[in-house]
Amino acid sequence: MRLLHTMLRVGNLEKSLAFYTDVLGMKLLRQKDYPDGKFTLAFVGYQDESEAAVLELTHNWDTDSYDLGNAYGHIAIEVDDAYATCATIKSKGGNVVREAGPMKHGNTVIAFVEDPDGYKIELIQKSGRND
Repeated sequence: MRLLHTMLRVGNLEKSLAFYTDVLGMKLLRQKDYPDGKFTLAFVGYQDESEAAVLELTHNWDTDSYDLGNAYGHIAIEVDDAYATCATIKSKGGNVVREAGPMKHGNTVIAFVEDPDGYKIELIQKSGRND
């Protein structure tokens, strides 16, 4: 068995695709409209779906926002340099909600960014990762 994807419902597919591809550097792997169901699925990731887990962005055509609820946590992405990644994300218009720095009660360098729908993405610096 292996993890295939995580699905996120998004209110504006174009904004979400721009964030995940232009700001976070993922690739749009595939996209398909389902007119009878009035929704679009777009799959994004850093590697092909046959090699790694990806994100499925689901856009229901008649819904422009969602209540995230209080059970959702975050998506985590490993980065070489969290400080540089935050600077790049900000330069591309992304929203850094927790600047890079050591995690509370630990040494691992982390940061948090937010996508256009308010989903949190944790950036975890690869070197020195021990918490």
